[in-house]
Amino acid sequence: MERTCVLIKPDGLQRGFVGDVISRFEKKGLKIIGMKMLRMDKKLAQEHYAHLVDKPFYPDLEKFVTGHPVIAFILEGKDAIEVVRNMCGITNARKAASGTIRGDLSMSTSRNIIHASDSREVAKKEIVRFFQKEELFDYTLNENYLYAADE
Repeated sequence: MERTCVLIKPDGLQRGFVGDVISRFEKKGLKIIGMKMLRMDKKLAQEHYAHLVDKPFYPDLEKFVTGHPVIAFILEGKDAIEVVRNMCGITNARKAASGTIRGDLSMSTSRNIIHASDSREVAKKEIVRFFQKEELFDYTLNENYLYAADE
């Protein structure tokens, strides 16, 4: 099983979409193995968005993600990273497909409701960035209804 890190950004929290977003992943069959609300500080934001720190829009992004809490959670499932990314939709929410989280709930590139790890390497880094080992839970989810025996 693959694990991925997901953040519901401050706009998703402020607009009341937390339950809707989480429900979509549960309905898909992904298992939540850790979840919490936290407030990013400047250092955590700079670490998380290190690839964007030099961009002209970064100061606004940092102010946005540190201004209000985020909901962080870890999902587990077969091909979880790709499945979650597809469910999120592309970054520019105005161009995201209808049926995706961004396509249905957002009109912005930065205020686009959600962040999801984009690769296994990134997921591993993000999981330990936001969660301690003891905050992740292994439990049985009846997968007989999710996957065929040969998957």
